[in-house]
Amino acid sequence: MEEFFTAHFWVAVGQIIMIDILLGGDNAVVIALACRGLPAHQRTKGIIWGTAGAIVLRVILIAFALALLQVPFLKFVGALLLIWIGIKLIAPEEEDAHGSIQGSDKLWGAIKTIIVADLVMSVDNVIAVAGAAQGAGEQHQLPLVIFGLLVSIPIIVWGSQLVLKLMDRFPIIILLGGMLLGWIAGTMMHSDPALVPYIPQDKTVHYAMGVAGALLVLAIGKWVQSRRSPPPASAA
Repeated sequence: MEEFFTAHFWVAVGQIIMIDILLGGDNAVVIALACRGLPAHQRTKGIIWGTAGAIVLRVILIAFALALLQVPFLKFVGALLLIWIGIKLIAPEEEDAHGSIQGSDKLWGAIKTIIVADLVMSVDNVIAVAGAAQGAGEQHQLPLVIFGLLVSIPIIVWGSQLVLKLMDRFPIIILLGGMLLGWIAGTMMHSDPALVPYIPQDKTVHYAMGVAGALLVLAIGKWVQSRRSPPPASAA
């Protein structure tokens, strides 16, 4: 029980909530698109049941991810994936990711669309949340994940538009989010079972690898962003 009063636990909770907001913002868009064809009196049911099904499925996936992260080199691979996700967060590609989401005029059809779309779009979220949960006590990892998801649900579903506006107004939020994923990636590598014998297992190295991961994501993300920016127009 004392684990719930440690700084590590609450830092991990904060990381999970931030990850869910940054990487889960698309969920509200998917829910809106999937339910747009429903009669008005069924939309609330579609949102509630679709979101509930998606969250249950995600908890199951994260439970598997937490177990798989104990396999040698999987944390390393997961860390590389997080670095890639962090870079994409800082330098997103110009594309419409929601063009294939089809609405339905049937309640069950809308619920199924929400759950399937969330499953497809949740790979990054699952890996990131599982990585963040590694910072808490082992016996509390899954409860921590569930708690973080429950806290973030109302933020994602009802507060996503506000969060998106804040991100538009303060781009540094996205930058810090990408660096957070890099931090988690670095600390994940530090605790990979295959690398533990070769890396000193002390807090200094742990934090140093986290900082290195954050700076790596920032540097590559900014570089990719600069490569995609159109060149300045020359004076006539």
